[in-house]
Amino acid sequence: MPKDMNMNDSIFERRESEARSYCRGMPATFTTASGSEITDDTGKTYIDFLAGCSSLNYGHNDPDMKAALIEHISNDGIAHGLDLHTNTKAAFLEALEKHILAPRDMDHRVMFTGPTGANAVEAAMKIARKVTGRTNIIAFTNGFHGVTTGALSATGNGYHRGGAGMSLNGVTRMPFDGFFPGETDTVEFLDAMLKDKSGGVDAPAAILLETVQGEGGLNAASPEWVKRIADLAKDHGALLIIDDIQAGCGRCGTFFSFEEMGVMPDIVTMAKSVSGFGLPMAMLLVRPEYDIFGPAEHNGTFRGNTHAFITAKVAIEKFWADDSFQKELAEKSQLIHESLSDLAAMVPDAYLKGRGLMQGVDVGSGDLAGAVCARAYEKGLIIETSGSEDQVIKVLAPLTTPKDTLRKGFKILLEAANDVLTGPNKIAAE
Repeated sequence: MPKDMNMNDSIFERRESEARSYCRGMPATFTTASGSEITDDTGKTYIDFLAGCSSLNYGHNDPDMKAALIEHISNDGIAHGLDLHTNTKAAFLEALEKHILAPRDMDHRVMFTGPTGANAVEAAMKIARKVTGRTNIIAFTNGFHGVTTGALSATGNGYHRGGAGMSLNGVTRMPFDGFFPGETDTVEFLDAMLKDKSGGVDAPAAILLETVQGEGGLNAASPEWVKRIADLAKDHGALLIIDDIQAGCGRCGTFFSFEEMGVMPDIVTMAKSVSGFGLPMAMLLVRPEYDIFGPAEHNGTFRGNTHAFITAKVAIEKFWADDSFQKELAEKSQLIHESLSDLAAMVPDAYLKGRGLMQGVDVGSGDLAGAVCARAYEKGLIIETSGSEDQVIKVLAPLTTPKDTLRKGFKILLEAANDVLTGPNKIAAE
């Protein structure tokens, strides 16, 4: 045994990389989960307002998805199929076409990438560059698109960018909607930079954006802004890429976050909850005229997850075959808004951010937001922060969370905030 090894440390402390993150603030060892609750090895149960960072939009262990997956495995169904034709892939694509794409008049092809959102973003950027023959991508302040080198070039967060250990090129950063205080029109700003031959911004292959910036602090672009950016992209010969990895799959109240905005992206990146069950899967939706990669030109052993095809099909048919689930989401969105308004009222100058079931409160201080989330964890609620200074308390509860459970979770959150704001070690808002 190495001299410096302490067997009283947990296996995680002894062997897991220092890159671990969420477990530092929530050190319990979790063992079981169901719906919107997760239980640790001491038997303590927590309400989950994190949902795998929006990878579990339909909750933990949905019984119908679980039953379908168990049946598939028990019958020796394909476990790994590269990009071969399989019955499970066909069934998923048919469900996606019938219930998602066709009703929205989307003619997009489906391209399966490696199983992470960052891989989907990398593929989208590569397609745009190949289609246009240009190299520059326009991305936005506070955008988060992944931490692999290509995707990281489009990510704004300085901490994550610092992990690259090299220069990150090929992306021009522009101000997102509302980035400047006052009445500055950031679409006009971008248009002027692109039109001026001495503006210094190369003609873009694509404009890449999230309609709601999840990790960036729940900055929600207005429908008008998104529509004008889409028109600007077309005017300048650039593809429009919408990153719906966190904001999609119902998180904003509709299956895609850009619905009802009057835009049709050239490429949509999807991952996280697209599998329905928390299984790794990522994909692109790409307009047919831009589906120009040659066979295996964007490769990967795990492009397409056969087990995820099973659960994703169930998720689509169960929740999106009609509009009943979407109507339910609208009601829950209002409940979340009202509950977070109570939280915002406790902190001077705090304000609500986001939309749909992707909302939070900017409390003005990362220390304060972190302390509230830490106290909430102690009291049985899992919730995290986001934003440039981690100053936003961010709610990503499963979309299927019962209203009574939502209310119970918000009761814990408000109690935690009160403890932090009024207790003996109170933290004041900045």
